[in-house]
Amino acid sequence: MAKTRLLSKSKYMNGLQCPRYLWFLFNDKAEVPDVGASTQHIFDEGHRVGDLAQTLFPHGLKVDTDDFGLNLDQTKKLVLERRTLFEPGFLTDGIYSRLDILDPVGKDEWDIVEVKSSTKVKDENIHDISFQRRCCERSGLKIRNCHLVHINNQYIRHGNVEPGGLFTLEDVTDKVIDASTGIEDRIREMFKVILQPEPPSVTIGSRCSEPYDCPVKSCWGGLPEYNVFQLYRGGKKCAELYARGVQSLQAIPEDYNLNAQQRIQRTCAISRQPYFNAKAIDRFLSTLKYPLYYMDFETISLVIPLYDGTRPYQRMPFQFSLHVVAAPGQAPVHYSYLAEGDGDPRPQFLAELREHLGVAGSIVTYNGAFEKGVLTELGEAFLGFQDWVAATNVRVVDLLIPFREFSYYHPEQKGSASIKHVLPALTGRGYEGLDIAKGDDASLAFLQILSGEISADAMLKIREDLLKYCSLDTEAMILIIARLTSLALGAP
Repeated sequence: MAKTRLLSKSKYMNGLQCPRYLWFLFNDKAEVPDVGASTQHIFDEGHRVGDLAQTLFPHGLKVDTDDFGLNLDQTKKLVLERRTLFEPGFLTDGIYSRLDILDPVGKDEWDIVEVKSSTKVKDENIHDISFQRRCCERSGLKIRNCHLVHINNQYIRHGNVEPGGLFTLEDVTDKVIDASTGIEDRIREMFKVILQPEPPSVTIGSRCSEPYDCPVKSCWGGLPEYNVFQLYRGGKKCAELYARGVQSLQAIPEDYNLNAQQRIQRTCAISRQPYFNAKAIDRFLSTLKYPLYYMDFETISLVIPLYDGTRPYQRMPFQFSLHVVAAPGQAPVHYSYLAEGDGDPRPQFLAELREHLGVAGSIVTYNGAFEKGVLTELGEAFLGFQDWVAATNVRVVDLLIPFREFSYYHPEQKGSASIKHVLPALTGRGYEGLDIAKGDDASLAFLQILSGEISADAMLKIREDLLKYCSLDTEAMILIIARLTSLALGAP
């Protein structure tokens, strides 16, 4: 019976993270939502990286991947010919794995080469390869060494992408052998879980997001509205409290070791009222010097760098929104930039931003480390802007600070200081009704434009949506400052 339920490499990894998730994958797929756009983008990036890594083995042969049975048959045939294989598949005793690269070495041995888009070796990569190794060995292959190909984040593109520079090949054989200890028992236990009539009970906690976010949300359904997993930077405290039977913030014992922010959370959950530190807010507001420039960037960050002079995962700004308030009580003036075409957007981005930012006045951002970091990278790339960038970054005021420090906290923030939670909690406004409503969606939308695979009408619609979304981010900061100012003046 176990042979009819194939335990693939991906499902083995799911089972390592959570047996309940594994059970749903086999027995109740309705509980597992479809892959979202952000996750699909990660998969697509991984495929592109995998294809590029194959060029490191110029004599390799790709096995058919469209037909499951044909892939297995071709693999058996080509293994006998001792060819370097891309995407070979192995199935035996109910366990199945498709490898990235299988390379013949010596007389009768093979090396496994796994390709990842990460910039370092991770524990989950080692377990991934250990399962591949076991599948190969069960199929009669002798595995010599195991390697991980990952991204060299110091690589800088000049001209065509050079795979030899972009990738780092690392021998992980010893780590894989260590991780293989007990693998047979783990596989056996997973088949037991798969064949159970009901899903196993598990304790929620860090396993739900490590190493990946689990898409099955039903396990969290019984938690109270204000629960201990919302503790700001709660870490191990969340799991510890939950294990002690404490689920709600209100039920946390008075003598439990909470930091200052977490105590505010507990108090607000009990009172259902916001917390407001007037002195701290006054101090923050006093740092604002008119004219005020409310600024927000949108960026893309790709594994394979698009433009000369850029690195893997470098933040590439393609859009900004800037609302300028010249003096208290004056209406804001809006400026924006959204890249056109497929060329490097950074020079034009910088030129237009410098034109509108002026030389004096506070530049208000939300999570200023992000915008300052992007600007610093731009100054390093375009030396003619370096002095301007340095002078500009000095003017940045981070609106995240009063919320990160809990100078203001509303229970509806549920432990988050992000603008997406602060804005509705503080002002009653939100991001509803937007087709693009978060940064990840904005990045993916811009990549659709760059792909050139959408119609002119679809491109126009995306550009309109991007402009609306980025503009709302800076409008939101104006609304937040206005509300904080009213509260500081004693308004209800």
